[in-house]
Amino acid sequence: MICKKSDSRSAHIASDCLRTGGLAVLPTDTVYGFSGIVDLSTFSKHFKIEDRIRAVKGRAESKPFIELLASPQDICAYTDIAVPPSLLEKWPGALTIIVPVRKDAPFAASLPSVAFRCPGDAWLRSVIAACGAPVYSTSVNRSGRPVLDSVDAIAAEFGRELDLIVDDGDKKGALPSTIVSLMDGTVRLVRQGAVSI
Repeated sequence: MICKKSDSRSAHIASDCLRTGGLAVLPTDTVYGFSGIVDLSTFSKHFKIEDRIRAVKGRAESKPFIELLASPQDICAYTDIAVPPSLLEKWPGALTIIVPVRKDAPFAASLPSVAFRCPGDAWLRSVIAACGAPVYSTSVNRSGRPVLDSVDAIAAEFGRELDLIVDDGDKKGALPSTIVSLMDGTVRLVRQGAVSI
């Protein structure tokens, strides 16, 4: 199914797809991303949406996905690290921050670290908020291949493997998010992207 982001019901359609265990391609403030809800405990205890994303991408299990948050303050539920204000002021925006995860963190307690981003797109944040949990996001491409930046190309390559594509036009020339790590207690640049650090 393809729906236009400009459709008044698109956020509801997208969040409903994710909350029922679907795999969607959603537009972000950077590139299109494969998306699935992080917590599927109410859907199935035996199925993980990240496994489906990995199968579609052909991505190694050792490479984690970015998790999108609805609000900058949400990161406090997952880590005891004090994120520097100079980084938090760039949220919402195209900045991904890798932090160690608390053992009692919701949805992520089994992970040593998670890469979080609070996207700059208000529509996407509303979808995440409606899900009630973070949303996985990873670029739309087969692993090792170029990122697809148009809905026509995405539908041609992945249409039969997806439950939903939300069309926000071409994303040609869009930069991915900048990634920084706070794992060693300092700010370390992992990837320079759309936000200058």
